Amino acid sequence: MPTEQKMTTGGLADCVSVALGERSYDIHVGSGVLDILPGHLKAMSQQTRVVVVTDENVATHHQDRLTTLLTEAGLEPDFLVLSPGEGSKTWPVLEQTASHLIDAQVERQDLIIAFGGGVIGDLTGFAASILRRGINFIQVPTSLLAQVDSSVGGKTGINISQGKNLIGAFHQPRLVLADVDLLDTLPARQMKAGYAEVIKYGLLGDRVFFEWLEINGPAILAGDKAKLTYAVAESCRAKARIVAEDEREGGVRALLNLGHTFGHALEAATGYSERLFHGEGVAIGMMLALEFSVTQGLCPGQDASRARAHMEAMGLPVSLADIPGEIGSPDSLAELMKQDKKVEQGRVTFILNRAIGEAFVAKDVNLADVRAFLAQKMG
Repeated sequence: MPTEQKMTTGGLADCVSVALGERSYDIHVGSGVLDILPGHLKAMSQQTRVVVVTDENVATHHQDRLTTLLTEAGLEPDFLVLSPGEGSKTWPVLEQTASHLIDAQVERQDLIIAFGGGVIGDLTGFAASILRRGINFIQVPTSLLAQVDSSVGGKTGINISQGKNLIGAFHQPRLVLADVDLLDTLPARQMKAGYAEVIKYGLLGDRVFFEWLEINGPAILAGDKAKLTYAVAESCRAKARIVAEDEREGGVRALLNLGHTFGHALEAATGYSERLFHGEGVAIGMMLALEFSVTQGLCPGQDASRARAHMEAMGLPVSLADIPGEIGSPDSLAELMKQDKKVEQGRVTFILNRAIGEAFVAKDVNLADVRAFLAQKMG
């Protein structure tokens, strides 16, 4: 049970293992864990080169520190600095990244470092998966969302006009270093968006963790390092358990998409722009999933209200009305959902709730009911 005592006994560092046989790896979480990178690099690679893929915002704040650590490891860092935002998860930027890696003469035994948020991690991981049919890479996530979700589990990919992450591959990292100190420079809006993914783990399978978040959420967003470390580690631990059981999303791993079927459609409808960050789309998507579950007689209304109250208290958007500008019609959103990766035989898979902490995979949802629900929400 998450308690203050349990949380503090681990200090400001934790290690979570992702058990995947010979492809197993560790996630180091805590304050200052980036400092252990040189030792890991020396053990992993015989080469003197390492290519770091990052974005302009991360480079401004953290490139010097990473350069110092890589030099300490006896490596000559080569940085590819890309534009920030979802606009970099595209075919042209994937080609740019792959070309840079080839021009840098990256070989199979070399290492690539994804140093950024979810966009950089997804893009770099996908480039690593296809370059020379697979290059090792390390995730050093610099956003809360990436630390608790996208850096763990091996999902990589890019977006295309038809939908999010429709082009990609499973390619596990060799190591994940989630240094919570890197979150100090994260804008408040990005921090809140990442927190939505933390809430997700409570909503999908751990009511006690959700209750802990209700108490400690404000301290997490305020930058309390001990509570941040605990929240990130518990989120990673929950995801690691699911990934170890179902690496390629044939079953239980689909639960990690709570809020994503609605959320990805909303991201596509807003053009993958700053109108709606991914975590914000997930927050709204989770509320829609909970409220739809209520309308279907699956979930108590008070649980949906409780989740909404916590998200609102944490400054997260919770409804379609919170999205600036036009988002289309119920029919257009439903069409976007048909491009979801979890579609089977033309039917959209939804993750719904029976209660807080009790999500399930629903493959028999009538899309007409979803359209009617969205029409009510947009009315």
